[in-house]
Amino acid sequence: MSFYAFIGALEQGLVYGLMVLGVYLTFRILDFPDLTVDGSLPLGAAVSSVCIGAGMDPYLSLVPATLAGFCAGAVTGLLNTRLKILHLLASILTMIALYSINIRIMGRPNFTLLGKSTVLDSLTAFGLPSSMAGTCLFAAFTVSAALALIWFTRTELGQAMLATGDNPRMITALGVNTGNMIVLGVGLSNALVALCGALVAQNQGAADVNMGVGTIVAGLASVIIGETLLGQGRISRMIIAAVLGSVAYRLAIALALGVKLGEFSFSPSDLNLITAFIVVAALTAPRLKRKMAR
Repeated sequence: MSFYAFIGALEQGLVYGLMVLGVYLTFRILDFPDLTVDGSLPLGAAVSSVCIGAGMDPYLSLVPATLAGFCAGAVTGLLNTRLKILHLLASILTMIALYSINIRIMGRPNFTLLGKSTVLDSLTAFGLPSSMAGTCLFAAFTVSAALALIWFTRTELGQAMLATGDNPRMITALGVNTGNMIVLGVGLSNALVALCGALVAQNQGAADVNMGVGTIVAGLASVIIGETLLGQGRISRMIIAAVLGSVAYRLAIALALGVKLGEFSFSPSDLNLITAFIVVAALTAPRLKRKMAR
């Protein structure tokens, strides 16, 4: 793998680390299978791109994009808690609705940012090489989000959310409204995912309505890989593991795409196949390690 391929994989792993943190929040902390992320990632990209196209500052455009993601997640939570729709079905309904909403926001299936300023321009203006600007900026965003999430889980509200996913009957007996906790948690999760989508769109120079396809698979794969690498532990350790899993997942894909066995080589169209193999390996690795230990 070349140096530029490594930097590119590291950059992708860091920016998508925001999405992985969102997936970890719902799947591991809340025990809420949420497929809304496949729609909230392009939602954040669409809102940010349209705002930049209207003349808004690239950094300020991240605010409405994040809020839009929170609203999308809150809708999923409300469908589940208020209308008593199964969590998986509620997230699918929101994801389907977001496809049309994203097209309505952009006015077309995609929105280009060619010739528009992005968050990376401020770093390159200070003389930072363009190949390193994205890595440094995305690392700052992801590390800040991880630290904020660790801090949140140590607050009283965060502890109530942890208890909601772990033992809802017990926390309900203590007077906590688990429905509100689910709405807040799913909203925060999709806010992180939408922020990720906004940064990805500015990095790629375009937003597309289909850019969220496979997001949930990549997020789960990253979470599983991180848990395999660092093992189970405290919440702070697992949050760090999720970010490291995102980077490891992107590096594994970059390595797989660079493999050549004679005339055979992987192509970008084999991404889902590679992801399936990576997830299977991550799920079976702990069992193999235990067998080898015996």
